[in-house]
Amino acid sequence: MIAPAYARTLARYNRWQNAQVLAACDTLGPEALRADRGAFFGSILGTLSHLIWADTIWMSRFDDWDKPHVGLNESASFVPDWEALRSLRPGEDDRIVAWADALPEDGLEGELTWFSGAAGREVSKPLALCVAHFFNHQTHHRGQVHAMLTAAGARPGVTDLFLMPDSET
Repeated sequence: MIAPAYARTLARYNRWQNAQVLAACDTLGPEALRADRGAFFGSILGTLSHLIWADTIWMSRFDDWDKPHVGLNESASFVPDWEALRSLRPGEDDRIVAWADALPEDGLEGELTWFSGAAGREVSKPLALCVAHFFNHQTHHRGQVHAMLTAAGARPGVTDLFLMPDSET
């Protein structure tokens, strides 16, 4: 499936892309970030809040982070304030990179079992599949944010993985 090197690369890609998204968000006013744009989580801020929520819930399964204090239905308001989100995101990304960097070569083997609030039951899946989902989920919702930012007149930057700066690899 995937190896720790994949997780390390995608953790850095995630950090790079989130930095670009935050910089693009900084060019918009608070009302533009909160405006309902018809996305699943409503606004740019709501979608970014959901992303931090999801990263936190997955990392609570992978690396014993504290679980979010709200469920999926409230994830768009998990971090409701732009300044709080703006200051929280880089540190969370650094923690994800540190986790990925610490994975041993066999660190993605085995099963992960957890209670899924979304499924309403206990779930067991290969850990490597869950980690691949984690990074795919980030990219999926960040793509939604990218589209909302572009529609709002912001310029979120290049997203191609092969163009990630060498400083991130």
